[in-house]
Order: sequence, then C-alpha cells, then structure tokens
Amino acid sequence: MKSSVTPFLMVNPKSYLYGEASLKLAKAADQTASDTGLTIYFTCPYPDIRLIAEQTEHIIVTAQSMMPLSPGRGMGHLLPEAIKAAGAGAVVLNHAENPLTFHDLYQNIIRAKELGLFSIACADSVAEAEALAMMHPDAILAEPTELIGTGVAADDSYIDACVARIKAVDTEIAVMIGSGITTAEDCRNVIIHGGDAAGSTSGILKAPDSEVRVREMAEAICRGLAETGRTL
Repeated sequence: MKSSVTPFLMVNPKSYLYGEASLKLAKAADQTASDTGLTIYFTCPYPDIRLIAEQTEHIIVTAQSMMPLSPGRGMGHLLPEAIKAAGAGAVVLNHAENPLTFHDLYQNIIRAKELGLFSIACADSVAEAEALAMMHPDAILAEPTELIGTGVAADDSYIDACVARIKAVDTEIAVMIGSGITTAEDCRNVIIHGGDAAGSTSGILKAPDSEVRVREMAEAICRGLAETGRTL
C-alpha cells in the first residue's frame, strides 16, 4: 500500500540531550535534511525550542508534548501558543513516558490543527493505533512500549498491521514506527513495508557517532522510497 503522505525521520533525543549538546545534533540533522531533501522532525526540551529553531533552517523543531488550554489561566501548564511562538512546528502527544487521557489527546489534536502544528500521536498497540486514527492526527507513532530502548525493532507483521489498519481509517495519516529502531536498515524496512516514517532515540544516541547515524537513517529512508517507487 503506497502512501501520499510526506515521508520523514524523527530524531528524538528526549531529555538525554539539552542546551548546546541538543543544538549540535540538531545542526547535524539540519544539514542532513538539506542534503537529502528528507523531512526531519527534531524533538527537544521546551527551553531549547527557540534556541534550535533560530539556528536551523531545514528541520522541524518538535515539542515533546503540550496541554489543551488557551491563553489565560494555566499556571505551570504547556501553552500551545507559546510552543508555536517559540518556533515549534510539530508536537508529540501521548508518548509512553508522558501518556494522556483520550479526552486530552483529542483536545490536543484539535488545538494543534488550530495552530498549524503537525501532531504526532503515539500508540502502544495496533488496536490503539486504529483507535487514535479516528482522532485524525497528522501522524501516528506506533511503538510497542516494551520494545522502547531495547534495540529490538517491531516485526514486519506489526508494521504491516499498523499500516493497513491506520490507512483504512484515514490515508492521510502518516504511519511512523519507533520503538527498537536502531539501524539504517530498520528505517529502510519500515518504508519497504508501507510505513511513512521512522524515529529513534537510543539507536541514534548509542551509535558510535550520532550525527553519522542520523545521516545513515535518512539516506536509508530515501533508498526505501526509491525502491518502492515513492518520492519525497
């Protein structure tokens, strides 16, 4: 099943990197995005959003979450407008390390659409991915929680099932596979099986050279697209 959705790579350092270390990897990802033409989403801690957005041109700086509120009361909460104003172009929602209720997740997806933020909603299973598709986020990050950080990628049947069931609901949702994505070949395999994107944390941060690994993964996604007759 081919997708009309723009393919991408998500570089997701979580909170392992911050400040100058986060900026350094972001600049390398920015150069890779420029060189390959592949869309790259780069997540970072909230205080680093403006720092990275102002010093990169090609990556899409991505907030790690937000809360469904409007300007006004909300002391200590993550205001979507503030995230957008700082330079974020996307937001991750419902990650296993920061889960949301379905009500808050849906409200966040609505707020993201209102502000033009690309929403990446996380799902733990094929069934949850199918349910989240009903909320029509821009992308669904399908990753079994038990595989996060293990270096063991989800098997081909999981990728196939996620693609089939999400696309059956909405063909315009990008299907992204995350947990256990460690090598460039893992990224290529996601694309070969009809996925639109791959993302990684430990596969990048534990590599001998994180900047090289980002480039390898981006190039592998491009190869997979070429092999399946898809374009950037």
